[in-house]
Amino acid sequence: MDRTDLQRLSKDELIELVIQLQRPDKTSRNSSKPPSTDKKEKRENSRPGGAKPGHEPHNRRLADNPDEFRDHRPTRCDLCGGSVSPNADMELIGEYDEIEIPPVKPYVVRHRRLACRCAHCGAGVKAPAPKVATTTPFGLRIHALAIYLKGFQALSYERLRFLFRDAFGLIVSEGALMNMFIRSHAGFKIEADKAKGVLRDAKVVASDETGVRIEGTNSYHWVFHCKDAVVHQPDYSRAARVVEETMSGRVPEVWISDRYSAQQKHGARHQTCLAHLARDTAFALEHGSDDLPLHFKLWFGKAFDLARDIASFKASTIASKKRELEKQLAALLAAATGCDLARELQAKIRRAQNQLLTFCDYPGEVEATNNGSERKLRPCVIQRKVTNGYRAMWAAKAEADVRTTVDTARLNGANPFQTILDTLA
Repeated sequence: MDRTDLQRLSKDELIELVIQLQRPDKTSRNSSKPPSTDKKEKRENSRPGGAKPGHEPHNRRLADNPDEFRDHRPTRCDLCGGSVSPNADMELIGEYDEIEIPPVKPYVVRHRRLACRCAHCGAGVKAPAPKVATTTPFGLRIHALAIYLKGFQALSYERLRFLFRDAFGLIVSEGALMNMFIRSHAGFKIEADKAKGVLRDAKVVASDETGVRIEGTNSYHWVFHCKDAVVHQPDYSRAARVVEETMSGRVPEVWISDRYSAQQKHGARHQTCLAHLARDTAFALEHGSDDLPLHFKLWFGKAFDLARDIASFKASTIASKKRELEKQLAALLAAATGCDLARELQAKIRRAQNQLLTFCDYPGEVEATNNGSERKLRPCVIQRKVTNGYRAMWAAKAEADVRTTVDTARLNGANPFQTILDTLA
């Protein structure tokens, strides 16, 4: 908009334009923008580090099975200087663990193939070729460590190659590392397909997605999860087609997501993330000119309180509290307001009015927010920031299958590295 365009505006239009320009930028605290887009606070306004007042200290507990014991005995009396007999009765007064990692270096097994002459017929006899002669020289633990560090510690192929060289004295090329992922993909795909089967039969499913670069294009990393499975799915698209293909036509009883249209209408019922709307409410409250957003904030506070303590309430109490919340919400949506931000907030909440309190009908089964999906996407966001995405779709799918396998096993408390090792075996 240039000077000529501004001159054509009326006085009221100019006033509205100035008000809009004066509104502060949206942040993760007052909108649905991710925390990664927030500007860092100035040093003088940041919170000091270290333990806060009243923090209970936590000390490292002693190891259950130490590898070695070293006893420290007194040899001379501090009072009189007399020597202490090695056979004197001793009392244990303190134990302390010293922890060290032994030097890590490759363990090399040289396979030697031998041949001889048959003592009966004189024919040449050769030993069968060992498996390593026709496959990779790198063992399962090297494969597992490479996959773990690449997928869950966000190391690029180059940094991973340097780590193997500098820390372990093992020379591995980037091509060899890539081949490790290619060879291992089949096993993880089997586990990922199992997870998808569990997801499709689930009663409650939640989903979310985040942007990622794949083959130089703006693409998306999707996550779907239920109480027994987590499924990661990369795709070039953010459309509802991704959900339909992942669910293979199955319709769960409840779907949990944010308000994005592509994630709507995939379940018999829907729970819209209250946290997203609560952040929109915070923005309207901070920068609006009406007290209606304050009443919405109080309403969301009551809804969050109910969601937090819902397991402790009887069914009749939950139904009563739900009816009261519905009544209050209807009054807020019908309230008149002269603030544009308040009207926009009303419109957003009105569109999701029938999806806000679904969790009341499924105590302990349906969350009031979609924060679980966002937590499962966070490692993918970190990986994107560190490596800037994937050069090929096969790599994105391979890593997604690894994440699916590990995150699903984590639901039962499994160790990620051990899960990768077991899958390779």
